[in-house]
Amino acid sequence: MRHVTTVSSRELRSLFVSPVAYVVLSLFAALSGLFFILNIAAFNLRVLQAQQFQAFEELQQLNLNDHLLAYFFDSMGVILLFVIPGITMGLFAAEKTNGTQELLMTSPLTIWDIVLGKFTAAAAFVTILVAMVAAFPGLLFVYGDPEFGKTASGILGLLLVGWTYAAIGAFASSVTRSQVVSFLIAFALLLGMLLLPAITHLGVAGDVAGAVFRWISTGEHFQALIGGLVNTADLAYFAVAIGVFLMLTKAAVESVRWR
Repeated sequence: MRHVTTVSSRELRSLFVSPVAYVVLSLFAALSGLFFILNIAAFNLRVLQAQQFQAFEELQQLNLNDHLLAYFFDSMGVILLFVIPGITMGLFAAEKTNGTQELLMTSPLTIWDIVLGKFTAAAAFVTILVAMVAAFPGLLFVYGDPEFGKTASGILGLLLVGWTYAAIGAFASSVTRSQVVSFLIAFALLLGMLLLPAITHLGVAGDVAGAVFRWISTGEHFQALIGGLVNTADLAYFAVAIGVFLMLTKAAVESVRWR
């Protein structure tokens, strides 16, 4: 564990020494604020329209979690789809480009120390991003009355999907020397996993294949958590997805020794 902490600290320092981390954090904060304001405006407009048309049943059903925060968390999940590949693209690819991979591989560190250390650094950065997102729903508790359970479930979902994206990004970075190619591979994998359920709607997949596609899709499990449903099956999915991609990353890094 000490070696994992050493590797992760090194990775985080390399991120924050360069302006990349600060640019990403600034842009992410600006986008989070923009989407939050847009969702508040859309919610207020919906309330006003319901009042004008005297749709009292609709007014009773409107709530901050289902009709504001759910859309906000969903939007931020899409933003993470673009941001996280940019964070992880240099985890292993940069070592190959800079010629430091051989030094890392011949150090006393094990492969798991390297993989877990780099993933932990990316996961820590993702946690900072999610904490920034969580600050906006916190404002609603000052001026409104959202449900704490549903809000916490949505934040948990965003955190878990972010960590899963980081594991996929680490794998993408481990199979190429180019950071640009790493970004494209990670983005393609993330987008593919998100859109897998769409195949079932096209009618080209059978019932069994459709069920498998829906289970593999990150979006299906993320939406359940956004809706306030904390299911052990969804939590297990994220744990399995992270574990699988970390093992694939280990295999890709370890293969260097056999070349």
